[in-house]
Amino acid sequence: MESCLGALLPLLSRERAAGRAVALAVLTQTTGSTYQRPGALLLIAANGEYAGLISGGCLEGDLAEQARAVIHSGEAREIVYDLRDPNDLVWGIGSGCEGAMRILLLRVGPQERWQPLAHLTESLASHSPTAIALVAASTDERVALGSVALPEEPTTHWLTEPARAALAAASRAHEPSWFDLSARYRLFLLPLALPPRLLVLGAGPDAAPLARLAGELRWKVTLADHRAALAIPARFPTAERVVETRPESLHAVVDLTAFDAAVIMTHQLEMDRAYLRVLAESALPYIGLLGPPARAARLLAELGEQASMLHGRLRAPVGLHLGGRSPEAIAVAIVAEILAFLNGRLPIAAPFAPIVPGAP
Repeated sequence: MESCLGALLPLLSRERAAGRAVALAVLTQTTGSTYQRPGALLLIAANGEYAGLISGGCLEGDLAEQARAVIHSGEAREIVYDLRDPNDLVWGIGSGCEGAMRILLLRVGPQERWQPLAHLTESLASHSPTAIALVAASTDERVALGSVALPEEPTTHWLTEPARAALAAASRAHEPSWFDLSARYRLFLLPLALPPRLLVLGAGPDAAPLARLAGELRWKVTLADHRAALAIPARFPTAERVVETRPESLHAVVDLTAFDAAVIMTHQLEMDRAYLRVLAESALPYIGLLGPPARAARLLAELGEQASMLHGRLRAPVGLHLGGRSPEAIAVAIVAEILAFLNGRLPIAAPFAPIVPGAP
């Protein structure tokens, strides 16, 4: 599930500081063609302002009206939108979605101890996997619609041991799931989608649009460069970290096991080769190398037997073949390829054939 919690945080922070409750809309089920998948979130303030998207904007206005009642009463409600008739008009416009959605709307505020958003926000800040359980249907008068269960929260007396086990397992999942307890209640198990972590090795001018674009997607970006004149945090305001280090000291500065992908773009053969040696020894599943195929082949030949450790992981040249040549276009190509890889839409990288001396 794509990370969407980050888009809610500025609005949540503002309303929480003011002590004003908000409404959290959670997309739990979809049928047919819809703008978002189950697990999408929308945060709505009492004044109708919202953050996030569940539709392309055609349903958010109506949800804002419904949110006022939820915020006022504290009673959660389920809202169903069925747009499967292509001739239907929604507020005078054809939505074109041709799908149906079930949305759970619940209040989050001081009375709820700001849960479940407080727990999700803390887990996002510490980059810790977790999940929450929301009661999406209930015939048990002791368990209200919209009730929240958090991992390792002993006060949730209505959560059975099988349900606790399902919630614990959900924290390791990538997609939402369901848990049914006989005819008593039905839980929507929502794992926190942690943003990808990208390591950029090389802080030259063309690294700036890459860091900026990844930041727009709310990825956690770390940049490393051996040149003090380039490894300046102010040059990369959206990056989580900017560090000055040489390749041989990279292990001491960053935890390579924490990253989902790395891109080498120092524009120096010696540094690129050194970084390739370091990453070959790592377990990083995606390694991108900027530059033409002949340059990559030369570097791999210079690595010798160590090059085989990069087979199936190295993308060189890095990025989808979109045809652009500007730094911004190259950044789009790199981010698009990493996104496709993370979503399982990219085939395993083909191994490079070794260079044979004297061969054409």
